[in-house]
Amino acid sequence: MTAEVCGLLTTRDDAFRPGDKAALKTARANLSRGKTLTITDYKPLPQACDDDTTLPDALNEFYTWFEMQNDTPAQKLPTPPNNQALCLSPADVRKTLSRVNPRKAVGPDNIPARLMDVLTQGCPILFLEIYYPANLRVGRSPGTGLGTPVLTDIFNTSLSQAVVLTCLKSTSIIPVPKKSPVSCLNDYRPIALTPIMMKCFERLVMRNIKTSLPNTLDPLQFAYRPNRSTDDAISSTLHLVLTHLENKDSYVRMLFIDFSSAFNTIIPQQLIHKLSLLGLNTSLFNWKTSVSPTTTLNTGAPQGCVLSPLLFTLLTHDCTAKFSSNHIIKFAATTMKHYREEVAQLVEWCGANNLSLNVSKTKEVVMEFRRNSVDHPPLTIDSSAVERVSSTKYLGVHITEDLTWTTNTISLSKKAQQRLHFLRRLKRASLPPPILTTFYRGTIESVLTSCITVWYGNCSAADRKTLQRTVNTAAKIIGAPLPSLLDIFLAQCSGKATSIVKDPTHPSHHLFQLLPSGRRYRSIRAHSARLLNSFFPQAVRALNSSHLTPL
Repeated sequence: MTAEVCGLLTTRDDAFRPGDKAALKTARANLSRGKTLTITDYKPLPQACDDDTTLPDALNEFYTWFEMQNDTPAQKLPTPPNNQALCLSPADVRKTLSRVNPRKAVGPDNIPARLMDVLTQGCPILFLEIYYPANLRVGRSPGTGLGTPVLTDIFNTSLSQAVVLTCLKSTSIIPVPKKSPVSCLNDYRPIALTPIMMKCFERLVMRNIKTSLPNTLDPLQFAYRPNRSTDDAISSTLHLVLTHLENKDSYVRMLFIDFSSAFNTIIPQQLIHKLSLLGLNTSLFNWKTSVSPTTTLNTGAPQGCVLSPLLFTLLTHDCTAKFSSNHIIKFAATTMKHYREEVAQLVEWCGANNLSLNVSKTKEVVMEFRRNSVDHPPLTIDSSAVERVSSTKYLGVHITEDLTWTTNTISLSKKAQQRLHFLRRLKRASLPPPILTTFYRGTIESVLTSCITVWYGNCSAADRKTLQRTVNTAAKIIGAPLPSLLDIFLAQCSGKATSIVKDPTHPSHHLFQLLPSGRRYRSIRAHSARLLNSFFPQAVRALNSSHLTPL
């Protein structure tokens, strides 16, 4: 009970005594809001910028500079005679609409997300006139009058004609500050708010694209692949690093690359060509060339759209290593000559695909454990030296040059300790233990166990105690037992290993080899404790110690 809440209580009582209903309603609303702010300790953020009437026009002009670099107009490819356009079913459309978050921000059409669930039951006339104009209804029946058949017909017509309705392509750009305070226009990130209906449409198309991708896709491409996650990307990277460092007089140079406005620089015609090489349906990627005549932009994939990350992933699928000693998601070269040639080839590939390397944010980490280390010449990209750092953050995990995990542990511990404050607030509000446990698992345990299979095995005893101390504190606050981090780590190791063994297309599947007896897996040979305690040797030991029959 704070002074602010006491004052709101007094205001409510003063409004109740004379019977002023309007004042009482306002006082009760203020009291409810005040209690929520007190429990959560919410503090409003300062404004990112001053009110400036010229800012929207300046941002609009700034965001369109990518168009100046593109002189290749998007053109549709000829459709083969036997080509069959993607056909969506009413069941898929209904399922996608029912899963829409009702709190999603509305797009420029101002149609709220909660209306999507209504559309699965019926289709309002106003909606039909907006999204199903007469030129698309020629010779077609809108269905039985229910919303799902009408929307299915709209989507299928759009796909078959390779035309996207202008009302679905309209976008509201929201400038979100990248940092505070904002000093220039480049400190804003353009986030696109598209119509909710278009988001549903994109999800349906994305599902088809993901199922149509060939097995020949780069195995080191972990995004939008089944049974792949950030854990797999980091574990595979570290295993290659640790295995290479087992060799005598070896070292590793890892280059962490950052692109400038990657989504905004995608050229549609290049993307279409690469989608055709992947064997996607011709009508489908022609559908992506439908550019609104009311805009002048012909470049980029808006940030905030459902399909943009997947399309960027497919654009970079042919960015593969030239030499077998190199690997892209990282470089682990046996010679400096190959390493520099690989970087030069990467720069050339980026130029050919209209992607700009952000050298100021590109970092290099050199890992070596030789007694007589040597000075490594700096790497240069476009006449700019790449900064060499002792630690960098890769997919949410801090990787250091000595491959210890104290930096990562400190970061996780600080974040979890901050969230313990909210757990204590909820406890003071007399919430029951089941709700407190749910809050803990969603906001604290999820932080402590993020990519835990990657780093926990090589954590020092002091680091493990630091993290476990947070779990013990949370258990005391909740008043109920909580699983230890060691138990979670062992369970996730076994689960991840089992999923890799079941997936022959996984890039690390070859590390799990059955012995001739067929009852155990071959242990991974390791000379150092760093490799021995890493994920894959731990996973093999976990499978061998379990009583399950090898898969």
